[in-house]
Amino acid sequence: MNSPYAHGRVPTAPRLLVSLLVAALVLAGCGGGGGSPGATTGSGQTGQQPGTPTIPTTPTTPTGGPTPEDLNPNLLGDAFGTYWNRCAVPRTGVDFQGKPFPDKQGTLLDELKFLRAWINESYLWYNEVPNTFKMADFTNPVDYFNVLKTSALTPSGQPKDKYHFTYTTEEWDKLNEAGIDLGYGVTWKRNSSTAPRTWLVTLVEPGSPAAAAGLQRGDMLVKVDGVDFVNASDAASVTTINAGLFPETPGVAHRFTLQRGSVSYEATMTGAEVRIDPVKYVQVLDTPTGKVGYLSFETHNAVSEKELVDAFNTFKVAGVSDLVLDMRYNGGGLLYIASELSYMIAGPSQTAGKIFARQQYNDKTPPQGAIPFLGSAYGFSSPNPVRAGTPLPYLGLNRVTVLTTPGTCSASESVINGLRGADIQVDVIGSQTCGKPYGFTPVPNCGTTYFAIEFKSVNNKGFGDYADGLAATCQVADDLSKPLGDRSEGLLAAALSYRATGTCPPASRARQVPMELVRHPAREISILTKPR
Repeated sequence: MNSPYAHGRVPTAPRLLVSLLVAALVLAGCGGGGGSPGATTGSGQTGQQPGTPTIPTTPTTPTGGPTPEDLNPNLLGDAFGTYWNRCAVPRTGVDFQGKPFPDKQGTLLDELKFLRAWINESYLWYNEVPNTFKMADFTNPVDYFNVLKTSALTPSGQPKDKYHFTYTTEEWDKLNEAGIDLGYGVTWKRNSSTAPRTWLVTLVEPGSPAAAAGLQRGDMLVKVDGVDFVNASDAASVTTINAGLFPETPGVAHRFTLQRGSVSYEATMTGAEVRIDPVKYVQVLDTPTGKVGYLSFETHNAVSEKELVDAFNTFKVAGVSDLVLDMRYNGGGLLYIASELSYMIAGPSQTAGKIFARQQYNDKTPPQGAIPFLGSAYGFSSPNPVRAGTPLPYLGLNRVTVLTTPGTCSASESVINGLRGADIQVDVIGSQTCGKPYGFTPVPNCGTTYFAIEFKSVNNKGFGDYADGLAATCQVADDLSKPLGDRSEGLLAAALSYRATGTCPPASRARQVPMELVRHPAREISILTKPR
């Protein structure tokens, strides 16, 4: 499997990407904690949501109730040894990196048995998965996967598992290993998937179709291909809107009406494979008490390793003595990247002999080694890799300020939690984070990559109880009226003020309506028709 511990990037909006280590562990973004370099954490949203199962005309198992295999997955055998890569429709040829597909001829039932056996082996809450579903009632593996999870709630009444999702394997591999996303290069914040909807531009990728069309931070979406985006609710309008917002193939143009202040304007964007830059802004800010580094960081993927190393080399040469780490839109990713980033902040003297994160698995899984604060590069494969074993630059700080929103998830939360476990002061400016102290190792099978929670992550002090999020030191609303990195932008201004005075600014009242992050790779839900 391809994973160094991923907290998993969690999808954070309709048809959004998740949240998310490569052959390590992933802690999730739109939806963490991780295990090894390949695991991901994910940001705070789920991937595809459960749909209504369809019943095949020729059932593959007897009707009338679950079979012994449905009720007792121990009868299924080993998931990876028995059913992995046995596909109803095997792929042929090679993937985007030129590697042959591992698929062998199998059946739909093989794919369903793989999922049931794997969940029983590895899912953190395997004993809370209902045994009421019949394999015979499902005509595709994704619908079946979506019901193989706990239905329990957290103390605040939220779903205990908000991070059960899928990607197409091609999409996930391109996104995680090469930073490539099919879309327009725009990230949105939304208040709701149902009318009336408010969707606002938060990020525009440089060189993307959205940048070419003139979209700017704070613009509001009004129409998609002539359809009233704010108020439409009929099926035909929903279909048109989804097709426009989430292109399935490159090269197709769609028309959008947006509003900037009180002025409306038209924009045409053509879907393309956009390379997402995980580190967009690296600045050195002069203040009366020394140089402060500012780093805008959006996703813990393989591409980010080199960009983070370059950023900290810049800070080190400039003599930076403090850091503002902007992860307000970072939904997660590889835990090894989160560990490397934390080491580059704190340095060796403050992290020696301490763990960055320890993974707590289910009672069927033997104890695993913890992730240390990694002082050398893992060497993730990417278009511009760092050689494995290269010593990482570091600042040796005992304090850092992190900018957050509810879109700060998974591996991003593990940076905060991991540093606090090493007694680094972490001041959080913004909003409570998404709440994902969990992670998974992405598992590909027959063209779909599955993300199911496998572990809870705790820091050096054993703390990892933040399923409802990490609280902000100062509550400050995201300021969409200014570009990121502008010293007058609300969150950055509040961070610099708190650093100087130790006092939080008055609570911001602008746009206090709850908003969630929506970035294209999010394939988790149909933004307009399916519930979260």
